[in-house]
Amino acid sequence: MDLEAAHYDTLRKRDSWRSVLLLAYQSLGVVYGDLSISPLYVFKNAFADDIEHSEGNEEIYGVLSFVFWTLTVIPLLKYVFIVLQADDNGEGGTFALYSLICRHARIGFLPSGQVIDEELSAYKKGDGEVGPTSGSSRGSWIRALLEKSRVLQKVLLIFALLGTCMVIGDGVLTPAVSVFSAVSGLELYISKEQHRYVEVPVACLILVCLFALQHYGTHRVGFLFAPIVATWLMCISIIGVYNIARWDPHVLRALSPYYMYQFLKKTRRGGWMSLGGILLCITGSEAMYADLGHFSQTSIKIAFSFLVYPALVLAYMGQAAYLSQHHDIEKTSYKIGFYVSVPEQVRWPVFVIAVLAAVVGSQAVITGTFSIIKQCSALECFPRVKIVHTSSSVHGQIYIPEINWILMLLCLSVTIGFHDTKRLGNASGLAVITVMLVTTCLMAIVISLCWHKNPIFSITFLLFFGSIEAFYFSASLIKFLEGAWVPIALSLIFLLVMYVWHYGTLKKYEFDVQNKVSIRWLLNLGPSLGIVRVRGIGLIHTELVSGIPAIFSHFVTNLPAFHQVLVFLCVKSVPVPYVQPEERFLVGRIGPKEYRLYRVIVRYGYRDIQKDDLEFEKELVSSIAEFIRSGINNSDSSTNHLNDDPEKTTEKLAVIGTPFGLSEEYCEAVPDNESPGPSSNGNAVGINGLVPKRKRVRFLLPKSPELDSAAREELRDLEEAREAGMSFILGHSYTRAKSGSGFIKRVAINFGYEFLRRNSRGPAYAANIPHASTLEVGMVYHV
Repeated sequence: MDLEAAHYDTLRKRDSWRSVLLLAYQSLGVVYGDLSISPLYVFKNAFADDIEHSEGNEEIYGVLSFVFWTLTVIPLLKYVFIVLQADDNGEGGTFALYSLICRHARIGFLPSGQVIDEELSAYKKGDGEVGPTSGSSRGSWIRALLEKSRVLQKVLLIFALLGTCMVIGDGVLTPAVSVFSAVSGLELYISKEQHRYVEVPVACLILVCLFALQHYGTHRVGFLFAPIVATWLMCISIIGVYNIARWDPHVLRALSPYYMYQFLKKTRRGGWMSLGGILLCITGSEAMYADLGHFSQTSIKIAFSFLVYPALVLAYMGQAAYLSQHHDIEKTSYKIGFYVSVPEQVRWPVFVIAVLAAVVGSQAVITGTFSIIKQCSALECFPRVKIVHTSSSVHGQIYIPEINWILMLLCLSVTIGFHDTKRLGNASGLAVITVMLVTTCLMAIVISLCWHKNPIFSITFLLFFGSIEAFYFSASLIKFLEGAWVPIALSLIFLLVMYVWHYGTLKKYEFDVQNKVSIRWLLNLGPSLGIVRVRGIGLIHTELVSGIPAIFSHFVTNLPAFHQVLVFLCVKSVPVPYVQPEERFLVGRIGPKEYRLYRVIVRYGYRDIQKDDLEFEKELVSSIAEFIRSGINNSDSSTNHLNDDPEKTTEKLAVIGTPFGLSEEYCEAVPDNESPGPSSNGNAVGINGLVPKRKRVRFLLPKSPELDSAAREELRDLEEAREAGMSFILGHSYTRAKSGSGFIKRVAINFGYEFLRRNSRGPAYAANIPHASTLEVGMVYHV
């Protein structure tokens, strides 16, 4: 099943109530796994060292009051009622907000952006407006400020990358703290001296199994995720109601904000520091927004408001009710926890369910980390990595081998190094609250710039939610030496990698633009380009959207022959989540028809799936054939084109639709005993690393009586070239800082960017191209 077709089919099925309720149920296992298991460690971390459980119960009631209102204000009020509305064509997350801001203000962070990209349907806003200059003037001052200030643009990019890096850091810390907290139930059955020798190995074993099974994908066991989390929520709800009824029905009064004031008044600095443990009750809240693309706003709101939120409130109230009547519990960090409040008769079943729920919550975070790294890579903010789609029918289920093993090593390191929930919780809490602060700041810009609301609403949103999150952030940051340094260190490392890669990519593109070959020079060579034209299609990969790349001049001056059909191919990303198939290809002609020179720009969104090489070849050739058949001619004569400004050729590109099934109009299956050409003999790595049997195809000349003789001849040449085979010409660049560059730039380019470039992968469509069909040309970039 085509993943791209499956994605758009899923979008069409979200409207009915039956589908909404089903999505709400399925979201339990994907969105709420991390948030649902927070009762395992919130009270344990809150009472770790900073405060003590006294006879007056002011501490326990104060912690409960803080937990209740934090759950109400941040996940319910902020995310469910406000942030979820700021979707980018159905997608959410840090990059979705950043993408919205970039499109409404001309601050494109992708160097290959074009004006024609703004005509994409995904650029349309909720009110039907298109383009960054449309809409109310309320956000014009923000737009003008961002457009004029290069410094603010860089600050905004770094800010978005910081939030993204913290999400990746959370992908390291959440599995560690979740699994370790789940297995901490063994403390109640073994001695204090022995439990540390059991907990860490058991937690590490579960983590190794979790990461080792990632390449199989979640689609094989994904159907169990929602039932596991639903069972877990039901268990903690029932236990909560039982503890409230049996131990302290008056615990309901702790929901009053008055107890927060009493708590801080009595505990003072200790109470403030304990907020670093209390904020763990909202870990996983960001997933509601980040995973918006897999579900819908309504389904996520229903699941949280009517199931997750009530279950968590009952669970925390039940724990508080039990602890309020058990002051004789030893005041150690592992005795005041979740399992001590579970009735002894059901502890083992609850322990098993808790471990399973922790695995599900960890899986959701790991999958989310893969997803956000894919987005960063698509937007040239992260080195290209191998992306494996683990499901042939479910969109968004991916596996990145290199990142998976890095996450596993980091996760095992922090688990073994800290080996207690206190420091793991401190580290996780800082990562979580930083991501929320970034979301709040970006959301404040979106309210004025994209929603065209009065700036008062933006300022109110920023001050209200920002002050609460800053309060928690300060409580987490004060524990820098007690574990909070980990997410800071991880985020700085990933931020350095991202920024160096993005900076090097921009400089490399600027070098290409400055050294590109003039189209006028190329056309002066004549239709033969001054060389022998042989049968076949030459596909020249370039990052440029206009002009001729410098590497092509090497071929023209040093090789005696070249292909009869030349295609300058640019595969680029645009700042939208998805590009409709009928809008994906931009096709244009360079020079008169007899030159047989074409430019093809293929546009992908940051969540799009790039096809494998065979499928890509079919759609590429079909789009050129459709362009020829449509009769669009952006170059009437050689004289006219010689007078054109080469930089304006992108304005003459035509959008050629490739809807599902278009390529079949130009292709037919080839029997196994026939050879379709050299470009179809390679191996493609498919799902789970298997090598699928390649379906061989032959190009067909469309039988249309409306075609004139020139177009039919051009199509015939394309058919003959395709049958002869397709060769891929890729640049193999070496980047060096130009003479006179500063020390930091030399280090960043000569060592940082070059190291990342050597260890990154090439274009996705070229990953499975046979070596016999590939030609690489080396070139040194002095940037």
